[in-house]
Amino acid sequence: MKKHYLLYGSERYALAILRPLQEAIRARGDEAAWFFDGPGGEDLVAGETWLRTTQEVRRFDPIAVVTSSNAVPHFFPGVKVETFHGFDAGKPRHIYIRGFFDLYCTTGPKDTRAFGEIAARLGHFAVKETGWPKLDPFLKDIGEGPVPPVRQPPTILYHSTFSPSWSAAETLYDKVRELSRDGRYRWIVTFHPKMNPETTAKYRALQNDHLRFADDDNILDLFGQVDMMCSDTSSALSEFLLTGKPVVTFKNRRPGPQLIDIADAADFEPAIERALSRPPELMRAIREYADSIHPYRDGRSSERVLDAIDQFIAEGGRSRKRKPLNLWRKLKIRRRIGYWGPA
Repeated sequence: MKKHYLLYGSERYALAILRPLQEAIRARGDEAAWFFDGPGGEDLVAGETWLRTTQEVRRFDPIAVVTSSNAVPHFFPGVKVETFHGFDAGKPRHIYIRGFFDLYCTTGPKDTRAFGEIAARLGHFAVKETGWPKLDPFLKDIGEGPVPPVRQPPTILYHSTFSPSWSAAETLYDKVRELSRDGRYRWIVTFHPKMNPETTAKYRALQNDHLRFADDDNILDLFGQVDMMCSDTSSALSEFLLTGKPVVTFKNRRPGPQLIDIADAADFEPAIERALSRPPELMRAIREYADSIHPYRDGRSSERVLDAIDQFIAEGGRSRKRKPLNLWRKLKIRRRIGYWGPA
């Protein structure tokens, strides 16, 4: 009998994170369907199943609901599983324990330790290290080979988070404009979908023969096209470090030896030149950091997530303690989705 899995999203980025999981589900001969309570459903393609109501979900009767969001409708059938929507970028909140999930599938040792300690104390969820499904196609593509040589001219990815207190997009705008005009570098610019529209418009207006503004939904698709990244405190920079290529950051909230972090726009170009020179101590630090957040290079994290779900269900499908009541958050989800029936 086929197993049913529900892939739940509240933002379009859920597609990039969970589509590899859909592929792994189908490869096992099982079925996946999607439910969105925000944007994303309109971007599904032929052959993907979009369930639009809670009644349809309950008829589909999934054994598990898998999401990259921090909450999930408690009234959907199945084990509730979180696969995360990004790495810990040093922002104030990365660990959200809101009492909705039975199983957290962590990306690597760093998060496994953090969530495991909380699980041992609270007892109402399990933790299993699996790697991150979003990276499966990307890691299968880049494999374990050496970092490619720098292009001539070098190509730089500029990406910024949307939060005004963490974003360097306005601070570095003049420098990006200056450095994108003479052809010494090529630039690809992409922003978080929640970026201030005025900032996005300013950078989009910079497009010329040496700078392209990219609207790609999946930033991973850009990583192979560039030699380095410039950012601030975006979780995407951790994804980029898995390529083994350098990152220059501006006032990163958690700088370390894996980054070239600056605090003055005047240091932007010298930092870029250092990154492109790929000093050995920097390249070693990048690899060590990558191993701590996502040691898996086989592109099979989706399969590990499915194995973790199977194991959790085989062991009884519940943790040693009941989840908290969460009445207010549950009420908000019911109101958002418009479902007032039984749980």
